[in-house]
Amino acid sequence: MTSKTRLTVLLVSTPIIAFGLLGGFLDRVLAGQDTTYQHLRVFEEVHRLVMSDYVEPVRNERIMRGALQGLAEGLDADSAWLTPAQVAVLRRAQAPAKGTIGLELTRQYYLRVIAARDGSPAAKAGLATGDYIRAINGAPTREMSVWAGQQALGGAPGSKVTLTVLRGNAAEPHEVTLVRDEAPPATVTGRLVRPGVGLIRVAAFTERTASELRQQAIALRKQGAGHLVVDLRRTAEGVPSLGFASARLFVATGTLGAREGRTVPKQVTATTSGDGIITLPVTVLTDNGTSQAAEVFAAALRGNARATLIGERTLGRAASQELVTLPDGSGLWLSTARFVAPDGSSIHEKGLTPDTVVAEPDLEFGATSGATDPILDKALELLPATAAPAA
Repeated sequence: MTSKTRLTVLLVSTPIIAFGLLGGFLDRVLAGQDTTYQHLRVFEEVHRLVMSDYVEPVRNERIMRGALQGLAEGLDADSAWLTPAQVAVLRRAQAPAKGTIGLELTRQYYLRVIAARDGSPAAKAGLATGDYIRAINGAPTREMSVWAGQQALGGAPGSKVTLTVLRGNAAEPHEVTLVRDEAPPATVTGRLVRPGVGLIRVAAFTERTASELRQQAIALRKQGAGHLVVDLRRTAEGVPSLGFASARLFVATGTLGAREGRTVPKQVTATTSGDGIITLPVTVLTDNGTSQAAEVFAAALRGNARATLIGERTLGRAASQELVTLPDGSGLWLSTARFVAPDGSSIHEKGLTPDTVVAEPDLEFGATSGATDPILDKALELLPATAAPAA
């Protein structure tokens, strides 16, 4: 970190430091046309105008909190500025609450649903990718970070949480009360979807996913599958690195991807001896709820010519975060590394564009499934009329 960057962080971290340094020193550096400090001088002027001219008196704490929130959330949806109390929660050495409603969130003005986990209270209630969460237990999410939103959704099993949800262009939001439950098992399931074609559903990525994927693929091959369709739609749970372990099953030789950041060496993940045990051709189904480990997995397979992607563009959420504690006890939950595809292209903030783009149908609020499945139908249509059963 350079001295200028370090000073910038201090300037926007605490009002005391900010106003102690933003005087004549800025006038001096501005003479050298330093753009970083020019922006800070603009910030100083905006602060002055708000304090003096806003329609009603504003506390300095409120201004600084809003500025710090905007600074972090303007980077990506997962980065956030945390209050001292939130930092204490994050650092507290205790098990997280086991109760969940099964939602993964991102930000787009309000909190927005990435996906509802299969079998979760949210999925059973019909919440879907793209729904906006306007409030949680009456608290507006307009100024709520993704981190804070996920914390608010958790709680003791059996307790209730009320969401104010807006879908599509609906004029009025829906209010839904859900009962928190323990997370449903992240099992991998499989079935023959037609003779010669096995369908594998991965609901979430955990430490067990690779083993369960292997078991399902072997079982389907014994049932005659000559082609596998791996369904990663609405698969949003699992840190990105977990995608590599499952990708190893399908890729015998090559680079699976990499993790890179500005302060750490690039970490390339490549295949090792014994990888590539599953040799059947693969089609991967994606949508805008495909996120994190699922994106890394899909990128690894496509990047090594082991799969084609069909469906919607993935979310583009493939980064890892670290907590940086600031001088006043608050913290920065900062994305410090991102995951890239085998060709070096970034997944984070960009997503993966399928080889064949097919849109998911819109559903009425509360509906849990549609009468048709155009993405799966297209995948089957593009396969040979009779995928060769395994010998």
